[in-house]
Amino acid sequence: MNLMLRRILIANRGEIAVRIIRACKEMGIDTVAIFSEPDRDALHVQLADQAICVGPAKAADSYLNIKNVLSAATVTGCDGIHPGFGFLSENPVFADMVKKCGITFIGPDGDVIRAMGNKSEARKRMQECGVPVVPGSDGGIETLEQGLAVAREIGYPVLIKASAGGGGRGMRRVFSEEEFESAFVAAKAEAKACFGDGEVYIEKLIQNPRHIEFQILADSHGNIVHLGERDCTIQRRNQKILEEAPSRALSPELREKMGADAVKAARAVGYQNAGTVEFILDRDGNYYFIEMNTRVQVEHPVTEMVTGVDIIREQIRIASGKPLKLTQQDVSINGAAIECRINAENPADGFRPCPGKVVGLHIPGGFGVRVDTALYPGCEISPYYDSMIAKVIVHGKTRSEAIRRMRRVLEEFLVEGIQTNVELQYMILHHEDFIKGRYDTGFLEKNLDSLIPGQ
Repeated sequence: MNLMLRRILIANRGEIAVRIIRACKEMGIDTVAIFSEPDRDALHVQLADQAICVGPAKAADSYLNIKNVLSAATVTGCDGIHPGFGFLSENPVFADMVKKCGITFIGPDGDVIRAMGNKSEARKRMQECGVPVVPGSDGGIETLEQGLAVAREIGYPVLIKASAGGGGRGMRRVFSEEEFESAFVAAKAEAKACFGDGEVYIEKLIQNPRHIEFQILADSHGNIVHLGERDCTIQRRNQKILEEAPSRALSPELREKMGADAVKAARAVGYQNAGTVEFILDRDGNYYFIEMNTRVQVEHPVTEMVTGVDIIREQIRIASGKPLKLTQQDVSINGAAIECRINAENPADGFRPCPGKVVGLHIPGGFGVRVDTALYPGCEISPYYDSMIAKVIVHGKTRSEAIRRMRRVLEEFLVEGIQTNVELQYMILHHEDFIKGRYDTGFLEKNLDSLIPGQ
């Protein structure tokens, strides 16, 4: 196959659906949006060439309803499906069924998603190809006794993680043997509830590392490149809040070595399309593979800003059977970019979600500024889905310029009718440790009282 897709169904909602629709329009591709009943007036529905309802508010009955999503694609004559991120994007059964329906899945093969989606299986694959992994169990842990034995062998503290998990769910930190049993039971129960699979594995807990990920692109002709790294270290409960590129923690030599391992990881599993290889970096400069995300990332615009590569466009080209136009030598990192995730939540009240109606809105702009959002005046922020309502991305010639630009942009960002975390993001950008690039994954927890006004 080497013909560009003609009509793509976007199996998602919100800002990522809008982002994909815009890329398709620029490529001359028709778009079909799906929506749940509460999303009938959503921006992605209004921008698409066609839109079709796939069910009621509950995600399980709409955006996660494989039968309804595939029916929507079939009845509207789509020859491609882009899953975005979240929902069905890393569901191997969905990828398999899309293929069986004679539709192109804009992502990797179902078997690859299956292999890399199981974190313990992914660890094995990386060990086999020589990519460093965190010391831990060789595979899933079935019993409490097995888990205790592994924890004693590698030494506390340890991290219990859901094999099928992500986003910090099914994950528990354990600092002593006395804590192990309750944490093990809780992790397995949460993994089962969130992912339908209670299998967990154990790793040595690398305390307060940097979280560094490499964006890769791989076509069906054997070409694989990486687009540099993103530093995703500013997190709350393993949920990313702010991302930047490039990372101040990496020397040119370390960047080259980690990038080569990211490409090696993708090649080892026969990867195709866009993906992200995630590492943690300790204080001594040692890095370890932790997982591979087999989809486009929330934070992909950071990489787009510093490389000039349209990752969504590349995903569609790769899925259409076309070879990559760029080689590794063509990839250059220019300047610095920062992304702030804007959530409808109240940080001063335990980050409580704050759905509601947007009664006033000002979207900032200016040189080097990009805002990915589905917001518009009068729109409703639904209580049924993720609280992220926008991504603000800036680019500067230097990191200092990017920080100053983001501060200015956040000063302008106005969303009336709901509460957001804009002020928290603004405070992070003024913190001395962030300004100096002197932070780790414990940054927010350690500084939360000083970052949240009124605390």
